Amino acid sequence: MNIMKKDNKKMKTTTFAIKMAGLGLGLALLASIAKAEDQGALFTMNNAATDNHALIFHRAANGAIAPVGSYATGGDGSGTGLPSQGSVLLSPNGHWLFVCNAGSDEISVFAVSHRGLILADKVSSGGRFPLSLALDHNLLYVLNAGGLTGGKDNIVGFAFAGGSLEALPNSSRALSGDNTGPAQISFAPDGKTLVVTERMSNLINTFTVGEDGLTTEHKTFQSVGATPFGFAVGRENLIFVSEAVGGMPNASSASSYSVSEEGELAVISGAVPTKQTAACWLTASRNGRFVYTANAGSGSISGFRVAHNGHLQLLDTDGQTALTGNGSHPTDMVESRGGRFFYSLNNGNGTISAFYSIPNGALHPLMVLPGLPTSASGLAGQ
Repeated sequence: MNIMKKDNKKMKTTTFAIKMAGLGLGLALLASIAKAEDQGALFTMNNAATDNHALIFHRAANGAIAPVGSYATGGDGSGTGLPSQGSVLLSPNGHWLFVCNAGSDEISVFAVSHRGLILADKVSSGGRFPLSLALDHNLLYVLNAGGLTGGKDNIVGFAFAGGSLEALPNSSRALSGDNTGPAQISFAPDGKTLVVTERMSNLINTFTVGEDGLTTEHKTFQSVGATPFGFAVGRENLIFVSEAVGGMPNASSASSYSVSEEGELAVISGAVPTKQTAACWLTASRNGRFVYTANAGSGSISGFRVAHNGHLQLLDTDGQTALTGNGSHPTDMVESRGGRFFYSLNNGNGTISAFYSIPNGALHPLMVLPGLPTSASGLAGQ
């Protein structure tokens, strides 16, 4: 990505960037909250079929959350929960928020300022039904599930600078088929490989990434567990994948793999049972010691201890590290930047569950925030 970084100065200066500089707003964290772990924010979207909005929630020093505001993306959502992970993405520095508009085939970019969110850009996703995003420095890739709407699945790359997205010419790549049920896209930690899961084909794709930001070699691997869905990347190019096993009762699992610079996958732990149903979403703790699956069919969260070599061990014999409730349908999850608090978006009943993160990996209930639409999708935060 070095060539892309050098090319940033050549990109167009947007009206938005000029306005931001003139107003002197800067890119402070929401409501001047950036003080270590004291306070923070969560971000999701209502994913409304018409007039999609990004939603912000303030996180207090004690982990409690409260709604702050709603900001129009300028696009449309799907009107129902997305079968994906990563539809809302916060940049590592907390300055930028990226949102998928699945209904209008667009990506919106927001600046995160002390005044809330400011819409910086909105562009075509380069395909149909965008539902997952991946960012490495100034390179962003989107996963389009066009096969769900009569089109074709693909990934497309963009250069990002100053709040603006520019599509990379000739960056569109197909997956293993036209309609594979793609669930997530993400970079491996070294930024040299893109990983994409396919629910319907039981495949995991890897794409090696060149210095110009374009993907080169495309490889596919059979998932060790059925219905690979969400995943998280860990240290030393490890990835951890949730496996919903077609929603079969108490049959879900999670697996770990290593990813080489050439995009080769090697199984470390294969299909370790959660003993729960429909483990679709997965996240890793900030310290890399634990991973958690959101078991949509069980209303529960399963925790796994991660050994140094990436081996997974279930934390609780029954697979229930935390409960979100019957019918809650937990989906995306996020841990606070200091690792003290853990949150899950539950679009079955329109809530966010908050937990204390205990050093041994346990999750203790803190609160439940109601009032979200059941179409809400994606969860990011600090």
